[in-house]
Amino acid sequence: MSAPRKLKLVLLWHMHQPEFRDQRSGEFLRPWVYLHALKDYSDMAAHLERHPEVKAVINLVPILLDQLEDYADQFATGRLRDPYLRLLVRPELDTLDRAERKRILDQCFRANHSRMVDPFPAYRRLRDVYRSLSELGADPARCLSGEYLADLLTWYHLSWTGETVRRRHELVVQLMTRGESFTHADRMQLFELMGGVVRELLGRYRALAQRGQIEISTTPHYHPIGPLLLDFACARETMPDAPLPEAYAYPGGRQRALWHLESAYRSHEQRFGARPSGVWPAEGALSTPFARLLAECGVGWAASGEGMLVNTLKSRGADVSNRSAFLYRPYRVEFPGAALPCFFRDDRLSDLIGFEYKSWHGRDAAHHFIGQLEAILAQAPAGEEPVACVILDGENAWEYYPYNGFYFLDDLYGELASHPGINTMTCSEVLRDPAAAALTRPLPALSTGSWVYGNLSVWIGSHDKNRAWDLLSNAKHSYDLVVASGRLSESELAGASRQLAVCEGSDWFWWFGDYNPSESVASFDRLFRDNLANLYRLLKLEAPAALSEPISRGAVHAQTDGAMRRAA
Repeated sequence: MSAPRKLKLVLLWHMHQPEFRDQRSGEFLRPWVYLHALKDYSDMAAHLERHPEVKAVINLVPILLDQLEDYADQFATGRLRDPYLRLLVRPELDTLDRAERKRILDQCFRANHSRMVDPFPAYRRLRDVYRSLSELGADPARCLSGEYLADLLTWYHLSWTGETVRRRHELVVQLMTRGESFTHADRMQLFELMGGVVRELLGRYRALAQRGQIEISTTPHYHPIGPLLLDFACARETMPDAPLPEAYAYPGGRQRALWHLESAYRSHEQRFGARPSGVWPAEGALSTPFARLLAECGVGWAASGEGMLVNTLKSRGADVSNRSAFLYRPYRVEFPGAALPCFFRDDRLSDLIGFEYKSWHGRDAAHHFIGQLEAILAQAPAGEEPVACVILDGENAWEYYPYNGFYFLDDLYGELASHPGINTMTCSEVLRDPAAAALTRPLPALSTGSWVYGNLSVWIGSHDKNRAWDLLSNAKHSYDLVVASGRLSESELAGASRQLAVCEGSDWFWWFGDYNPSESVASFDRLFRDNLANLYRLLKLEAPAALSEPISRGAVHAQTDGAMRRAA
């Protein structure tokens, strides 16, 4: 009698933050790296530690790891390069100047209010006081006391502690219970607790990998959109009418794509002691030429979104009306002398976690998800063991869940661990499995796309995004000329190359869009132009006048908006 069929489930949690450091001063311009480490990266590790039978793929982008190690150093040495950490530990807050006070007020209500502010009466009162002053026309930065600012800084960081951190560290519960009048000693205790969480984080993931529970994959170092580095025109495969940048192509894009990939491999080997098998390309963006580059570099597997697979199969005349017939299997993109195994995301399942389950009771959501997996297994063709891939960010969804998603993930992992018909596996394990190998199908080519809409519209094809690419292309031309001249020393060239890599990251282009808040667009617009200007400085060239003007049309208006509305 044959053994019952099982569904192979790949959970891939992608963890990424762009470069938030000013390359001239080393100062952090945004606190998101250490905040997500405190809340999300720590919780995600803890859930796996609590459920050792559950396997997953954890994708750690090198530029995130660079910054996590920077923060670990800051907490260990006390040489703080993040202004919010300096403010948290500052003994006397009554003496802050207006700019420092405004920095606290502008940042410390930036959270999901329904999940991270409203559940805490003391934090909610701080917000209500701020709003009342703003509505009365007063200037909160001048009116509020040092004691208020101390409480606000403390609550902001308390609200960003992960649920597993709260359960592990009694200090968090004690401070939350007291609720107000936090002393400098309290803030220092919280600072030390945060430092411990950040410093031990990578070691926890190493331990999970060493015992075989997780596979750690990587991404080209600074998270660039690989297909666009190779060819702007590839975007028209799935967006035939999209306008493109004035630049014909990104100069030397293939060399830059290789630079990011090789740098990621060095980073991974240094940190985890082995070459990674898999690569999650930034935003799951793939094209046939980029897939060929990955295959020729020996990448063991890559992954992307369901929409990209659908577009690829449609271009070959395949019927895509039955998802069970094509989605739940690995593929191989084949080239002369090389091949790239590919996994494709189940968009429906992944989006249930990313967007839908946040309003469900955790156990109900877990039961429903398991039911979806059982249905996939039941609908699979006879004799097949389907492979389902759930891929999403490991940080962004959880602030919309009660308790940072604790009960949903705990119930889900618990049910997966004991389910007789579901095996959680890593991508590399799937590829070694004979049953999965029998399911694998060849693909001679890919339709260019990503895990967002199955195309590249989030990063190219609009006025602002194209303008950003043109400014970057011009800077790359200047970089090439200066490098060819031999005017830079070896260390100067290395610094300019790193700065160029920062500018090539995907996040800058994503932020140019009316789907984002205008003030956030303006902020990232300014950061991108500052990074380009710093590249020219490192090349010993004068920055173009164009970098003094906002790229985004919306950013022009946002600059005149009152910042006081941010916390509303």
